[in-house]
Amino acid sequence: MNPSDLRAAMSRFATGVIVLSVGGESIHGMTANAFSSVSLAPPSVLCSVAHSAVMHSAITAERRFGVSLLSAEHTELARYFADKRRPLGPAQFSEVDWEPGPLTGAPLIPGALAWLECELSDSLESGDHTVFIGDVLSARVGPEHDGLLFFEGAFRRVASSSASPAGA
Repeated sequence: MNPSDLRAAMSRFATGVIVLSVGGESIHGMTANAFSSVSLAPPSVLCSVAHSAVMHSAITAERRFGVSLLSAEHTELARYFADKRRPLGPAQFSEVDWEPGPLTGAPLIPGALAWLECELSDSLESGDHTVFIGDVLSARVGPEHDGLLFFEGAFRRVASSSASPAGA
C-alpha cells in the first residue's frame, strides 16, 4: 500500500474543519479534520492526532480539550493553525480572538458554528497517530454561517440552510 494512494483517495472525502485546542500549562491550538462524533449516550467525540504533533503531548498532559467547528469565515484562521511556522504556546493566540472555555480553559473561537468542551476518556494508538476519545462536557451552537469543508486538498464553503432538504 502506497501512502500517497491513500492520501489521494482520502482527499475525495469531504470533512468539516475544526480548531482543536488545549488550555492550561500546555496551551496549544491546531487545525484538524480527523474529527467525528462517537456516541450520544454517553456524549463523546474523537480526534486523531499525529504522535509528532505538539497537540499530542498537550492533550496527554492536560486531559481536556476544546473544539471550535469553523465557519467559512474562518478560512484564514484554519490556515494559521495549520501552519507549522506559527509561534507555539501562549504566543500563538496573541493575534487571535478567543475565549477560554468555562469548563476546560481551552481556547474557543468566537463566531464558530459550534463549540465543544471535552475530557479525555480513552485513547487508541494506531500507526503514527493516536485516536483521542473525549467525553463531551458541554456543547453549544453558534451563529448560523456557511460551513467550512476540506475537500481535494483545499478549503471549500458549504451553504448553510435552516430548512431540511426534501426527503431528509
